[in-house]
This record gives sequence, structure tokens and C-alpha cells, in this order.
Amino acid sequence: MHTINAHITPKTNLRVLSRHEVSQICDINSKTYELFRRCAFAVLNCGSNSDDYLSTVEQFRNFDIRVNQEDRGITLDVKGAPPHAFVDGEIIRGIREHLFSVLRDILYTADSVVSSQRFNLNNSEDITNATFHILRNANILQPNYLPRLVVCWGGHSIPREEYDYSKKVGYELGLRGLDVGTGCGPGAMKGPMKGATIGHAKQHIKTGRYIGITEPGIIAAEAPNPIVNELVILPDIEKRLESFIRLSHGIIVFPGGPGTLEEILYLLGILLHPDNIDIPFPVILTGPAGSEEYFDQVNNFIGLTLGKKAQQRYDIVIDDEVSVAKKMKSGLADVLAYRKSSNDAFFYNWGITIANSFQQPFAPTHENMASLEISKSMPLHELAANLRRAFSGIVAGNVKEEGVMAVKKYGVFKIKGDPDIMNAMDNLLTNMSNQGRMKINGNYIPCYEIVK
Repeated sequence: MHTINAHITPKTNLRVLSRHEVSQICDINSKTYELFRRCAFAVLNCGSNSDDYLSTVEQFRNFDIRVNQEDRGITLDVKGAPPHAFVDGEIIRGIREHLFSVLRDILYTADSVVSSQRFNLNNSEDITNATFHILRNANILQPNYLPRLVVCWGGHSIPREEYDYSKKVGYELGLRGLDVGTGCGPGAMKGPMKGATIGHAKQHIKTGRYIGITEPGIIAAEAPNPIVNELVILPDIEKRLESFIRLSHGIIVFPGGPGTLEEILYLLGILLHPDNIDIPFPVILTGPAGSEEYFDQVNNFIGLTLGKKAQQRYDIVIDDEVSVAKKMKSGLADVLAYRKSSNDAFFYNWGITIANSFQQPFAPTHENMASLEISKSMPLHELAANLRRAFSGIVAGNVKEEGVMAVKKYGVFKIKGDPDIMNAMDNLLTNMSNQGRMKINGNYIPCYEIVK
């Protein structure tokens, strides 16, 4: 495959680094450098139609990126970059911004969060504060920002009609002056952003925000799409999910695979916490005509595992993008009123309680997956936490390096629990596989086994 070597200078993000930061990122034997190299390659590989980690290993092996400290700031020397990040030899501006966002976030997290000992990352309050500091350093938090950020979740591997529908929903949100945040990848993450840009343009809104929130483990499979104009990389999936909840004012969920179920279970587990029962937080599950069966399966699974209280925390709307946008805007008015009455910030939801079980990083090892407790006798929000971990492990086995390699070496993950839940989970995952929601390319080989 043809590759490109380039000398890249920043335009806005991160023009200068300290000598200490440069030494960190230039040490090719350090974990910080390797993490930066991996995330930088993923950003430059934007536009690839592959979510197969193993297929990019050879290309990644020949990729290199170095930081240079010059009189007027820093530059990046790139060797072996994917060609689709460039036009006529010049890097696409949006991708350049993403590249320096990666550098900014990797350095800040390593230096000011992990190594500084400012935060006890076993403590819930400190985890929330650490997440806040990462987002603030990335300039994501805007003090005068009224509640209008709608986070959209959904699959990266979806059929064309679902992608087109997600664009229609994004367009209706944009017409109403709402901004869009997503996991920043392709599919149902790109569609709403693309639609919102047109809606904003028609309303002559030049300050539209398209916020992409990701983490190093997932970025290789879901590289930031070029519409993202604010990118932030959190250190792990749990802080990424917390960022979605703390930043957003409402959430729309399109059809997706196990990653989408992981997000739904995380969200519902938080909303079911006794401290959060009265907090308004609009959630809409939606898709085009033909997605009824998918949402019936998801709704039934939630009813079986988390009960009617969980089902009451969301609306399901089929093939009606205008209704989705209207419902969301109405819900955001409730959020605004509540934030005012509770004196909570508009730009960061301090008031919602996120239990420690949702915040602690879950390592998807074979031992951890096999030892997950999944029982109807558990408190609902704790059952949701463990179900979220199970789906997180399946995502890792599908597309994340450590999960893919662990499955290759030791075989599939084994998941056991309450028989009714296991049967429902098996049926749901089988249907997702049959619908092509597990991977973009190639035949899907399950990385898990449901033990009944």
C-alpha cells in the first residue's frame, strides 16, 4: 500500500510543549510514546473501511511519528502515513487538528492525571474530577453553554438505510440549533453529525459543535470522522462513558451492536441509581422503518434484566425524525429548568450520581469475564454495571487489540449467569450477528460463549 511521509505543523491546538513533555513523547521506549503512535495512526487512518485490528498490524508496524521542538513551537514528522489523510500531499485540516488533539490529551493524561498523584483513581469523586480536568484541558467545557448538546449512540457497522436515517435526525436537530456529540467514528456516529452540519448551515449557525469522545482502545476501530471539530481522548472506556453522561443534556440511540448495548446499560444503570430517579434526562431510541424488531429485542432484554423502571426511562420512536427532534428539544427544556433550580452547571452534570462500579476500569480478561456475577437478585444498577462489563468484553474481543489477541491465544470468553438472562443475551447477540452489526468487514467469528 502506498504511504506518505510528511512534516506537519499545528494551526490551533498545542503549538508549544515544555521540554519535559517533549522528552516524554520522544522516548520511543515509553508507554506514552507508544500510546501516542497508536492513536495518531488511527486518526490518520480515518476513512478506512476496516475495523479489523489484525488487518492493520503490518501497516502500523511501518508507521512512525516524531515530535520536534523548534524555535517557534513543535512540529510532527510522520513516516508511512495512510494516504487518505492527505489531499495533493497536504494533510486534511480536520485530521491535522485531530492529530494534535491526540498529542494534547495523551500528554495531559499521562502527566497531570496518572503520574501527578493529584487524583485517587479508586475514589469516585476523584475520578469525576479527573474526567473534568481532561475535558477542561481539551477546551470542551464552555461556561456559558446552555443545554443543547445531544449525544448520539449507535453502531459503526450499519446498513445504508439506518445511516441515512441518522443523517435525517441530525438534520432536524441542527435546524433546531442543537449540537451533536458522538463516539466520533463512522456509521451512526458520523450520520447525525453530517445531518447537523446541513441543518446548522440552513440556519446560518456558524458555531455548531460536533464533539467526538473516544479512548485509545476503541479509536483504531472507530477513527474520528472528519466532521468532528472538537475531539477528546479519555484514558479508558469508563471515563469515556462518564464524559458522555456529564457533558450531554440528552441522548439518542440508533441501532447498533454490543458496543451500543454497553452504552445503553451504562446509561440505564446510572438513571436507575436511587439518587438519580428524579433527574430529567431525555433518552430516545430510534431507527428507520424496519428497525422495529431490533428495538423490540432490546426493549425486551431491558425489561427482563432491569425491569419496567428502566423501560420507563426512554422513548422508542420509529421512522419519525421530526418527532425525535421535537421530543428531544422539549426534554432539554426540562433539563434547563432542573439545572437552574438545582444550581447545577449547564456544561458539566455534577449533580448526577455515578457509582464506583461504573467508574472502575474493567479489564476484559478470560478470568474477569468468567467471574462476572449476573443475577436477578442483585440491585438493578449493580446488575446493569455487570451486564455493561460483559458487553464491554465482547466489544474488546471483537475490535480492541488486547481483547482480540487474548481470544486468539486463549479461545473465546465464557460468560455465565442467571439462565433467563443468559438465554436473552444469547438471542440478542445472535440476532445482532445475523444482522451484520458485529463487524464492518469479513465473516464474524464470535469471541464469546454463553454458558447456560
